[in-house]
Parts: sequence; structure tokens; C-alpha cells
Amino acid sequence: MTRDPLEIQHWNAADFQERPFDKVILPLGSLESHGAHLPFGTDALTAHLLALEIARRVAGFAVLPPVNYGVSEHYKQFSFTVSLQFETEIAILDDILESVYREGIRKVFVMNGHDGNIAPIEVAARTAKVKHSDFKIVTLDAWWNVMSNLVPAGFFEVWNGLGHGGEGETSMCLALFPDLVDVSRAAGVVPKLPPYVDVKWTFDELTNTGASGDPTKATLEKGRKMKEVLVDAIVQVLGDLEKNGWDYRSAEVK
Repeated sequence: MTRDPLEIQHWNAADFQERPFDKVILPLGSLESHGAHLPFGTDALTAHLLALEIARRVAGFAVLPPVNYGVSEHYKQFSFTVSLQFETEIAILDDILESVYREGIRKVFVMNGHDGNIAPIEVAARTAKVKHSDFKIVTLDAWWNVMSNLVPAGFFEVWNGLGHGGEGETSMCLALFPDLVDVSRAAGVVPKLPPYVDVKWTFDELTNTGASGDPTKATLEKGRKMKEVLVDAIVQVLGDLEKNGWDYRSAEVK
């Protein structure tokens, strides 16, 4: 195994004493089907690798080991799903945040790769912030939803690139871990969901392939561009926070 100086799990006590970091990235994922063309660990792999890309460009960050399981009950009709309950996920995030705070870390970026983690992130992060007013916690809850604001109009061909294992996610996977992607098996369904409202579905109501959207439109070129603009955007945000001492308050409330 090659030692990566950005991976906290590769560090030892002497490393931390000599070169302590003051900011961490917490990658969150899941273990569940993403169709026949993507690995079960897609969400955790994506969040982890993007976190490392970001940490390479923002000084003082180190990356916590990814949480490889998430709330995936709504995908359990498709194997192989290993799911946490909402209460379990919240408790895990509570404990991680409390632990890094105890270790003197006051700045955390949560890089999420899975939709089922969004609600637990909100509960745990809000709880930690209320408990510790000096805790600075920022999150990217759904990277796939911000992509349309970062790429040119018409970049995606189907459903604005959305979907579980769809055009956007499969493209990103081709850029991050191409050896684990089999585009020859890609197949998805674009669901007919009503506008404006949020339907609380189980995934078998949306697709019969284990994927939604259209992964056949995914390309390596799209994935490389997606990775580039997403990482650039987050690096810019974190860099601006760093310049301001992570003080995001308006002048009126300082």
C-alpha cells in the first residue's frame, strides 16, 4: 500500500505531533446496487476520491476514513444493499463530529455521496453546531444536484444528467475509477415524477434495472469535466472561507 499523507488512516501519532492538521474532510457513502454497470460502493468511492482531490488543493486539510455505509432502505429491493437506520447514521455522525472536536479540530467539510445520508447529516451537523458554537461545519449534501450550475447548458443529454447510476454519476465514476465501471451493461429508466413536490419513493417504483436516468449517455470526457468544475468550485469556497478565518457572518452581526 502506498502511503498518502492526506489520509488520516495512514498517519501515526508521531506524524500528528510533528505536523498537526486543523481541518478535516469527512466522506460519506453507502453500499447498494447502482445497476449492472457500477460497483456497490460507488457513493463512498466517489465521495472519498473527491475529498482527496479537494484536500490536495486546500492547505491544512486531511481526509477522514470514509463511512462506507449509509441509509439505503429505499434501495433494498435491489441487491446487494447493506443499510443503516436513520438513528444509527445520526449516531455515527454525532460520534465522529464529537470526536474530531475533542481532538481540537474546529473546521469540518462533509463530502456526501449518497441521498439517504442527507437527513442524518442535517440532524447531526446542526446538533454539533448548537452544542459547540465555535464549530465550523460545512457540507456538500448532494454533489449531483449542483452539477447543472457548473457545466454549460446542454452538457447533459438526458434528465439533466441526474439519476442513481445515471448519465452524470456514471460519467463521474469513469473519471474517478474507470476500472470498476462496465458501460456495456449500462441501462436505466428515467422516472416520470411530478414537478415541484418530493415523492417519497422506493427505488423499485422508479426503475427495474437498479439505475435511474440514462447511463448509456455517460462518457469519460463528461466525467473529467464534471470532476474539474466541481473540485474547482469547492476549492474556491473553502479557500474563501480560509481567507476569512471561516467567519461567514455579515458585517452587521459581527
